[in-house]
Amino acid sequence: MKEVLVLGAGYAGLKTVRNLQKESGDFHITLVDMNDYHYEATELHEVAAGSQPKDKITYPIRDVLNDKKVTFLQDEVTKIDPANKLVSVKKNGSLHYDYVVVALGFCSETFGIKGAQENALQMVDIDTAEAIHQHIIAMMKKYKETKDKNYLKLLICGAGFTGIELAGAFVDERKKYAQIAGVDESEIEIICVEAATRILPMFDDEMAQYGVNLIKKLGVNLMTGCMIKEIRPGQVVYAKGKDDPEEHVVEAATIVWTTGVSGSPVIGESGFEQRRGRVMVKPNLTAPDYDDVYIIGDVSALMDSASNRPFPTTAQIATRMGAHVATNLAHQLKGEATEDFDFKSLGTVASVGNTHAFGVVGTKKIKGYPASFVKKAIMNKSLVDIGGLKELLAKGRFDLYH
Repeated sequence: MKEVLVLGAGYAGLKTVRNLQKESGDFHITLVDMNDYHYEATELHEVAAGSQPKDKITYPIRDVLNDKKVTFLQDEVTKIDPANKLVSVKKNGSLHYDYVVVALGFCSETFGIKGAQENALQMVDIDTAEAIHQHIIAMMKKYKETKDKNYLKLLICGAGFTGIELAGAFVDERKKYAQIAGVDESEIEIICVEAATRILPMFDDEMAQYGVNLIKKLGVNLMTGCMIKEIRPGQVVYAKGKDDPEEHVVEAATIVWTTGVSGSPVIGESGFEQRRGRVMVKPNLTAPDYDDVYIIGDVSALMDSASNRPFPTTAQIATRMGAHVATNLAHQLKGEATEDFDFKSLGTVASVGNTHAFGVVGTKKIKGYPASFVKKAIMNKSLVDIGGLKELLAKGRFDLYH
């Protein structure tokens, strides 16, 4: 019996297992993840802001597994040894495989900026997202004691996709924060500090500008062209452009880092040729030197021939990679040839709070409430794709009219 090892139960890994477990054949799947639940990573900003409780975006991994085909192992992967077909895990020693799917996800990337790791809150999983929300509540209560207005400031480092969505979620919850602090909601200041002068590169100029205008209209202080040099306790130090010799400081009691992510450090520690934890994979999604090692999701890089750059890491491409790898593994287990992965994006929609959004679906640009409706439909589709109808009914976003 062939052993298929899947490392990581995010979008890519869990989709691989969900599809492969439906195939017939003499094989067994072991799924390894450090948590016993899957979470919708695209909705972490809502947990961080307090818009959604964590149980709304999580469900038990075992709920979606066929236990006749799949064994779930709650453990942490520490190293992959592709030459000997072994994976080291913290509690259970070594696991042997015939085929391995590496889908270990992302971690925060601070680019060596001094104090970023120590003095900014990271948002990379359920625990860190929940910690941000608890921190905000604590700061609002602290304002009541001290009347120091820095406790009313929420500062986001980075105005990329995640930063913009987090800012929108903060806007939605501003009234609640103000009630806790005992102030008018206009006193809750939301700030985005971003090095680029032109944000949201995944959109054309018109849509990116729409996003900028929307964020500003909602009362977010968007500071573009500000390069973060250091983060101190309660302070972000920045320069206005590369040649600015002056030290500028903006203060806030809540500082959240969303500036970048890299693939799991396990990738580098396992000896794969990589850049920022991502391996440039072959067209069939296997590692350059190993036909029995698939690398997908946030730890993979795949060139987009149209832009001559790697595709951005999104839930959409991760899910599609997982489905493709399941198909390729089914071929390999039968002694058949694999197929190359062909990805065409269905579009991108950014939510800015619960009722505002903008983006592109296919070739159509959408804005405002219709875009918000589509964004929730995308979330629901993700739940069905990975978790099935049961999880959609339990966790789906049906708040379409408010």
